[in-house]
Amino acid sequence: MTINTNLQGDTGNAIEQFNQQDKEIFQWTKQWYPVAVVNFLDPSRPHAIQLLGKDLVLWRDSFSKWSCFEDSCPHRLVPLSEGRVESDGTLLCAYHAWRFDSQGNCVSIPQSKDRQTSSQHCSNSKSCAVTYPTQERQGLLWVWAESGSQAQLESQLRTPRIIPELEDISDKIVHLFWNIRDLPYGWDFFMENVADPAHVPVSHHGLVGNRYQDANYYDMLCIKQMSTQEGFSFEITPTAPTIEQAVHDFQPPCHMRIVSTSVDGGKLILALYASPTRPGWCRHIGCQVLVKNEAGKMPKGLGIFGLPMPTWLGHVLSSLFLHQDMVFLHYQQTTLAKHHNRRWLDTVYTPNPQDKMVITFRQWLEKKAGGSIPWASGCNPNLSLEELEKQKLFDVWTTHTQNCQVCQDALKNIKRLYISAYGLAVIFLCLAVIVDARAIAVKAALAVVKQMSTPLLTVFPPTGFWWALGGAALFAVVGYLFQKLSRLFYVYEFEHSHND
Repeated sequence: MTINTNLQGDTGNAIEQFNQQDKEIFQWTKQWYPVAVVNFLDPSRPHAIQLLGKDLVLWRDSFSKWSCFEDSCPHRLVPLSEGRVESDGTLLCAYHAWRFDSQGNCVSIPQSKDRQTSSQHCSNSKSCAVTYPTQERQGLLWVWAESGSQAQLESQLRTPRIIPELEDISDKIVHLFWNIRDLPYGWDFFMENVADPAHVPVSHHGLVGNRYQDANYYDMLCIKQMSTQEGFSFEITPTAPTIEQAVHDFQPPCHMRIVSTSVDGGKLILALYASPTRPGWCRHIGCQVLVKNEAGKMPKGLGIFGLPMPTWLGHVLSSLFLHQDMVFLHYQQTTLAKHHNRRWLDTVYTPNPQDKMVITFRQWLEKKAGGSIPWASGCNPNLSLEELEKQKLFDVWTTHTQNCQVCQDALKNIKRLYISAYGLAVIFLCLAVIVDARAIAVKAALAVVKQMSTPLLTVFPPTGFWWALGGAALFAVVGYLFQKLSRLFYVYEFEHSHND
């Protein structure tokens, strides 16, 4: 067997350099980030995304392989996300029709003088798109945050923050639907929020807990000490009577794993991911994993979201939960920004033990990870920290639906249903009028023949009229409800003052 000594040397250097960096400050760009749920993507077109302030594009070739490029054509720097995925499995820039394969190689420049000239231009490294390593794991598309040959080597040395239970093929493991949403607050505020179980019964009153009964005392005990690469974890004590153990485990850069173990042995695992997209925003991907106990009993899920439901309905209903603390986190972020880079611990007042994990998270960010996210060159860290109008925070279309093929398909079907229901309501109403008019005409004719003097206004409509009128009302109500449901794909507004 022949060994490529140059490649072996490159790999050895990459491992040595990678391990050396692992001992120092957290390397934000040398990490895997989940950026999409594969089944929610439309493979027929490219998708623009952002990661660490970089503009990127995802697309799938004819071999069903997803690739990630810098969202910039090397020709004239226009967005490749505005291009097309062609039938031959190449990505076409819609400005001048340059084509790229999944490795980023330019394979066609149609404005060239002839094929030979085109081939010469394509062989120039300047014609190549900038590529980023990708992989599919557990239904998610992961992107390594650096490009280049060195990044390809380094990306193979680290495993994404996957969910171990999903690697086990067992009927005891139940994986509920993935949800994805772009949120108008930063990665750090997302992680701070999910490290804070004390807010759950208060902010999510009515869905998970009761603000008046469940805002109780508990302590948080550190069970995994802070480290640069492995984060830290805390256990809640005491827990609810039905819970034996509850653990929050922060796994940098993007994963918060929350495990609640029931006294009967069942487990509820909340797998929460947040990838920093641009300043003031993050992309959240999450799911629930239910682990049955030895007797095969299923644990309860998180509120109504543990019930069996189609994926699109879970996505629509997620707004009920996400929007309950969205306003808090957005304005918390902008308020802190007004303090002009004062230390977080110097700005807040945290006297109770429930804040231990939040404090530890902020210490990890400050001591182990450079204090903030190193956004891409040219990305203004203050650009997206401006306060948005409150109503704009509740936008569902831009932050989810337009990028989710499952929800777009469901929305089309719901629109067909409410249009059909309104159409049937009109038909039944017309039928009621016809039935009533015929009855009046018949009775009027009988009155003339029998020379009756009974006023027609006293004639009671026939049974068929009422059935038709009831059908019209029923279909009108059904159409209204479907139309109201479709509204949730666009916007869902929430006020705590109305949540009794």
